[in-house]
Amino acid sequence: MADLLGFLFKHDVAPAEVVKRSREDRFLARELIDGLFTDFIELHGDRLGNDDESIIGGVAMLGNRPVTVIAIDKGIDINDKLSKRNGSPQPWGYRKAQRLMKQAEKFHRPIITFINTPGAFPGKEAEAQGQGDAIAQSILESMKLTVPMIAIIYGEGGSGGALALATADQVWMFENATYSILSPEGFASILWKDSKRSDEAAGIMGLTPKDLLEKHIIEYVIPENRHHAKVFSALSAKLTTEINQLEQVGGQELVKMRRARFRAF
Repeated sequence: MADLLGFLFKHDVAPAEVVKRSREDRFLARELIDGLFTDFIELHGDRLGNDDESIIGGVAMLGNRPVTVIAIDKGIDINDKLSKRNGSPQPWGYRKAQRLMKQAEKFHRPIITFINTPGAFPGKEAEAQGQGDAIAQSILESMKLTVPMIAIIYGEGGSGGALALATADQVWMFENATYSILSPEGFASILWKDSKRSDEAAGIMGLTPKDLLEKHIIEYVIPENRHHAKVFSALSAKLTTEINQLEQVGGQELVKMRRARFRAF
């Protein structure tokens, strides 16, 4: 752990700068899926009448192992981002994720989630359709899974919208990602009634990978590189190793360990 910290954080980056980088399109959801997996088959819909394009989910191969992949997608161009609300899922997006989790459980597939969201969509329709319940049910479903689950935050990890897909055996972060209960702007607005103090808020929120790794809230920080193929190669190998180890643990023991992990907070 110490070696990893020394390697990644030998040059400290201000939390406000990490926040800025986390909001840039450094990595895209479909790029991650295409770079890490083969034979991806996307599955749509929550089986209740809706499909949310901001959550991409399906079945893929990690090496020679079938896995379930669930990713929050912010979109590419302006129209794509608008249609996906810049990666803020609706309730039916989380219900689609729950459906895929249950399917993974049935067929004994490990689950890998990719998270990049400022938070769940707070619109009137989303609230009317049970946004809070959808998030809570996603967390509850994750806590019951007897298959390995690894969550990777590759951009923003905002509030319950991120936690809904991050109640996992291990949580990893890209080195320029953030994970927090709300945005620095929201934090500053509540604490000081001044959203312009967001940079100051970022400095005390403990939302950077360095902060969270030191507090054992996450297990691993993924080094970034402008050559994305190198990132994907190393990440694929790390995923294979960790899933192999998690699969050696019995299903009920996994549930016990996962629950203990979150109760420690």
